[in-house]
Amino acid sequence: MRLLLLLGAALSLAALLAALVSLVWTPYDITAMAIAERLQPPSPAHWLGTDHFGRDIGAMLMAGARTSIAVALVAVGIGMGAGVPLGLLAAASRGSLIDEAVMRLNDLVFAFPSLVIAILITAVFGPSALNAILAIGIFNIPVFARVTRGAALSLWTLDFIRAAEVAGKGPARISFEHILPNVANLLIVQGTIQFSLGILAEAGLSYVGLGAQPPTASWGRMLAEAQTMVTLAPHVAIFPGLAIVLTVLGLNLLGDGLRDHLDPRLRRIR
Repeated sequence: MRLLLLLGAALSLAALLAALVSLVWTPYDITAMAIAERLQPPSPAHWLGTDHFGRDIGAMLMAGARTSIAVALVAVGIGMGAGVPLGLLAAASRGSLIDEAVMRLNDLVFAFPSLVIAILITAVFGPSALNAILAIGIFNIPVFARVTRGAALSLWTLDFIRAAEVAGKGPARISFEHILPNVANLLIVQGTIQFSLGILAEAGLSYVGLGAQPPTASWGRMLAEAQTMVTLAPHVAIFPGLAIVLTVLGLNLLGDGLRDHLDPRLRRIR
């Protein structure tokens, strides 16, 4: 399992480094078209070949990593920032009207997948990376709320929480001083998983034209533009697809490895 954790960390770090490096440097300008060099196969000049506009695919993948990671990271931040307090509130007021209202609100949001939410937002504001962030972020809120509430409920019956209540601490103070630190490991793992799902969601939204718009690079839109050229130049679709698969695989392996490492109940007896 440790090997899988290291593999996941390596794949995730590779995607993150590509995104960070693209902020200051890419081997070619992703906005510059060279029609004479369109659909070139991998070569010493273009290691991953060129697309139908003659743009370097390697440079496009680096810039696309920046878009995917930024969208997924902010969306997870929105989900965690709103969902965790809601989950703590529901657990602290377990069995009350507040708890019921929070959970039914979660059910309502779950009824609308991120793609449907994105369509609704796009119909009002138009397609963009910001709207993709809002759609994925809104869908993440009930995920973190449910996970936080489920983990917190099991803690509210323990003796150290009862001791805190006897000491005069209120539900809000107990939630943030005692409950939250004890569910942080679970939230970190869940955040890693939602991060990988966020990258998939961003690619899917961009694929159908609801995510990042030109000239912003996006792995999903690269796939959408390449779907009619798979037989003519398969590398145009293969490399963006591999980027998505390897990044999501790395984040999932990282999440599973962190879960096994951080949860003492899942550690192997050595």
